Amino acid sequence: MIITLLMDNPKSWFYPFAENLKEKLGGLGHEVELVHTTDDIKDGELAFFLSCEKIIKQPIRDKNKHNLVVHSSPLPAGKGWSPMTWTILAGENVITSTLFEAVDAVDAGVIYIQNSITFEGGELLPELHAAQGQAIVDIIIEFLSAYPEVIERGEEQVSEESFYERRRPEDSKLDLNKTIADQFNLLRVVDNEKYPAFFNYKGSKYILKIYKDNN
Repeated sequence: MIITLLMDNPKSWFYPFAENLKEKLGGLGHEVELVHTTDDIKDGELAFFLSCEKIIKQPIRDKNKHNLVVHSSPLPAGKGWSPMTWTILAGENVITSTLFEAVDAVDAGVIYIQNSITFEGGELLPELHAAQGQAIVDIIIEFLSAYPEVIERGEEQVSEESFYERRRPEDSKLDLNKTIADQFNLLRVVDNEKYPAFFNYKGSKYILKIYKDNN
């Protein structure tokens, strides 16, 4: 099959996983392109929109028979931004990935496959991303192994939906009146470079970076 992988943000944490996915799909005999703009999407069988930040409109989706997205929540619950982060912040450690058909509405298409991973509760962002990225690769491989029959098993989203807001650097702010234990899930999901944990004290801003000692 002719398959396109679109990542409109090449600086995304997911990029190495997209490259790995391209290699795996090529090894299965598919013709695969990894592109960064919708202008480069070819006419083909399948297009996967990976960690995309923009809605892909119908004229672009018409280039392929099916257009797929993987979202890290049990849709229709948890639509929107940073679902894994919000799940961890809620004190939960089971992350569900949902592979579904892209439509005009956000995270609203027919669901084909779901899988889940369970964390122990002490993983930091690099470990969270490593497991999340592999789960996304795995669910795409699973979809392809069952394609096209899997399309007939697709289910519309009918249960109650919920939405997550976009997280911003200020959401990494620590509360000096709470313990480290109280805020550990926040420390797990902060990015030490892009949006590190911080607190304000006596007119100054202090930045904290967290690492795990595996020795």
